[in-house]
Amino acid sequence: MKFGLYGLHRDRNVDPAVLARRATLAEESGFESLWVGDHIALPAGEGNPPRLEAVTALTYLAAVTSRVRLGVGLIVLPQRQPVLLAKQLTSLDVLSGGRLTVAVGAGYVEPELNAMGVSLAERGARTDEYLAAMRALWSAAPSFTGRFVSYSGVVQHPSPVQQPHPPIVVGGHSPAAYRRAVRHGTGWYGWGLNPDETEQTLRTLAETARKEQRPADLGDLEITITPPGPPDLDTARRYADAGVDRLIIELEGIADDAVDSVITSVGDTLVDRV
Repeated sequence: MKFGLYGLHRDRNVDPAVLARRATLAEESGFESLWVGDHIALPAGEGNPPRLEAVTALTYLAAVTSRVRLGVGLIVLPQRQPVLLAKQLTSLDVLSGGRLTVAVGAGYVEPELNAMGVSLAERGARTDEYLAAMRALWSAAPSFTGRFVSYSGVVQHPSPVQQPHPPIVVGGHSPAAYRRAVRHGTGWYGWGLNPDETEQTLRTLAETARKEQRPADLGDLEITITPPGPPDLDTARRYADAGVDRLIIELEGIADDAVDSVITSVGDTLVDRV
């Protein structure tokens, strides 16, 4: 099983020295990937901690690490302009030497979506169309026509290091998210699920895959889960037995003075043992 770390874009980690030190510590401790989330403007008065913009944070992480993969997820796709985002993600894949994974979701915070000019009702349609537009750009298609975005006579260079594009993971717990993952994703990302909930969800995903006839060229759906808290060895093995390929450890709720020990503990007790 692979282990990722989520949350180095938030709280005290926005200090560049702290961010670099903890990213290096995670890489040395055997983490397979570092993940950052994507909220641009959250409602006031809801415990909104300092946080860095996702693509910017990952670009910094790419510069201070050399081996660990870099995951942007879930990026709230409908609130991003897809032509610009495709260029940003390609640039990040190139600068990191092909270490980028892109996890996308439709979003759920209505005030944030509205602030970016997107209605809650159209977020799913935008997500599907923006994915298609970015894939068209990555395949060097010179035109794309959609309801929300269209372009003609343009291409982007360079191409991503990872061909045809960085892995696309789809997150979310709705039927629409499951269908999107099956149709378009190399993987699916679930948040806050314990092992029993994970088993049930994976059965639903398998049934969705049978109904949707997953394209053969996408291969098996890689399963990523963020558990409710850092798991012990037995719990991690339960996730592995359920079919999980990657566990991402969330830092929220962990006291700042305990973060370093959590990072090293996961490396010592879980990496290469599950």
